[in-house]
Amino acid sequence: MNINERISSRLGISTLLPMQEEMLKLNLPSRIRLCAPTGSGKTLAFAIAILRTLKKENKDVKALVIAPTRELVLQIFDVIRTLAAPEYKTTAVYGGHSFSTEAASLEVMPDIVVGTPGRILDHLRRGRLNFYNTGTLVIDEFDKALELGFTEEMKAIVGRMRNISTMVLTSATRGNIPEFIGIVGHELDYENSDETVKPDISIFKVESSSPDKLDTLGALLRSLGNTKTIVFLNHRDAAERVFNYLHKEGFPSILYHGGLEQQIRERALILFENGTCPILVSTDLAARGLDIEDVEAVVHYHLPVNSETWIHRNGRTGRMEKSGNAYVIISEHDKVPEFINAEKLFEPSEAKPPQPSPVATLYFNVGKKDKISRGDIVGFLIQKGGLEASEIGRIDIKDHCAYIAIPAAKSRITVEAVAPYKIKNTRVRVTQLKNIF
Repeated sequence: MNINERISSRLGISTLLPMQEEMLKLNLPSRIRLCAPTGSGKTLAFAIAILRTLKKENKDVKALVIAPTRELVLQIFDVIRTLAAPEYKTTAVYGGHSFSTEAASLEVMPDIVVGTPGRILDHLRRGRLNFYNTGTLVIDEFDKALELGFTEEMKAIVGRMRNISTMVLTSATRGNIPEFIGIVGHELDYENSDETVKPDISIFKVESSSPDKLDTLGALLRSLGNTKTIVFLNHRDAAERVFNYLHKEGFPSILYHGGLEQQIRERALILFENGTCPILVSTDLAARGLDIEDVEAVVHYHLPVNSETWIHRNGRTGRMEKSGNAYVIISEHDKVPEFINAEKLFEPSEAKPPQPSPVATLYFNVGKKDKISRGDIVGFLIQKGGLEASEIGRIDIKDHCAYIAIPAAKSRITVEAVAPYKIKNTRVRVTQLKNIF
């Protein structure tokens, strides 16, 4: 099966974007910098480069992908594993994941490793990984990795790679390439290309009479209703304060920042993506590296610190040829930088109190490692829970658990209905996931 056939049959993509086509035709080996906006298809582009370099002639790691965040690692892992299996084994390693589980997965050397810099280096130093003969290296969002302080870890990893022939560096905006990377031969610049799918975003200014913008934010979110929205703040403590306010006021919201445990962050994203908590209160951790569908609005509660952050935040909405809105809350105490082009005024209207989400999330304490599939869960909920197929929403299956979106009005009766039964002769505990904090 050639690369185009893999992409079409496994990802359902029949037409490649220009940058992906270029990666398919570019002469390899090569050292490449790919610069393109967030949400423009960079992951598939460098996945194509990896697939083109894979050969079954040795048992070494053939390709390494370094990404700055756990969430980005998991998204890349899903794409590459889908395309490379079953011929090639892909393994993900990242902080917050079970170290023993990762160690077990590395007993048979994978063909492709996707991971965060710190965890990759940890396995490397313990002798569980060896990149001496690895020919392909991808550093995704390399500028973000440098910004987060991973320079020394990446330098140490690259320093142990003696046979790199193909390298891909990606970023959404142009930045300086660190010395340990060396010379880049090809610059693929799609940052301002007309062929790149650009976000369709309307930007609005929301005036706040007070430097404390909580009341203005509440009025804005009441006007938007249960719109899928990300509220951005510059600091973790401020994000927690805003989340506590919204939670107290009855908004179906969830908190997300780097100080939370990995499982909490994972669940927060699931509840946001499936609609149970359609308001995500976050630091700029959510501004990059997350592939979340159908975000309808972003709110800049705090003004972004630079133009790159402005671009990345707004890039969360208006993706995949859909439109979105960005709202900038501004008080008279704010010094608005020139890169913020919010000229349209949005005045929150009188609106109903916050409405609960019509979606609830069921938690199953079994998952992939228990040989449970999406089909098993759907059949179980239809046959034993009394749900219609159309009532079963997004399903997220992890190693030892699963999360399923269903109508909130039917959550309690469904939990009660399935309680006596097993799924595939496996005892299962099903509960409604209400509060993850």
